[in-house]
Amino acid sequence: MPGDAAITVLLADDHALVRRGFRRILEDDPGIRVVAEASSGSEALKLATTLRPHVVLMDCAMTGMNGLDATRQLVDRMPDTAVVMLSMHAEETLVRQALDAGARGYLLKSALDLDLAGAVKRAAAGEEVIDPALRRPDTKRGERASALTPRELQVLRLICAGRSNREIAAELDLSINTVGVHRTHIMDALGVHKTAELVAYAIRNGLVTLP
Repeated sequence: MPGDAAITVLLADDHALVRRGFRRILEDDPGIRVVAEASSGSEALKLATTLRPHVVLMDCAMTGMNGLDATRQLVDRMPDTAVVMLSMHAEETLVRQALDAGARGYLLKSALDLDLAGAVKRAAAGEEVIDPALRRPDTKRGERASALTPRELQVLRLICAGRSNREIAAELDLSINTVGVHRTHIMDALGVHKTAELVAYAIRNGLVTLP
């Protein structure tokens, strides 16, 4: 998270009108500065590599290189840059793909109460930013335990073995940011908030076996 300096943002969307609208919203906040706009995933990747913005607002469905592929490469090269995915689609599969790609958030463009500036600030501070409409109220916490992805189970087992995010990243050849996103996702899925609780839950429910 930047200190007193403005949070720098790169806008990536293949519709100029959308970019213009988002730019106006963001630049109304004196703590945020839009440093560039991109109309494709490849252009976003090139500009982000050069400008090193704090946050990239990435459209999910762009022509050419899409937002998911661009996010995966961007996070791998610049783990300190937060990517927030913007989409018209609320499918759970897409949200999971975005987070698995390393995105720190997923927002719906169509949301009437979309707080873009607030989302940028939270992402820059290291928080995960998920549109409230995407959190399914009919799904009880912990019900996803059996639906953790193979990668999440790998991360969970290493957490239970006492590994730090940095050590897990090195062992699985991931960025530290991606490991952090996986950790947050796992805890949210299992309904726990502390590492000790996570380890206890995993052992109690047979998700990991300790030597």
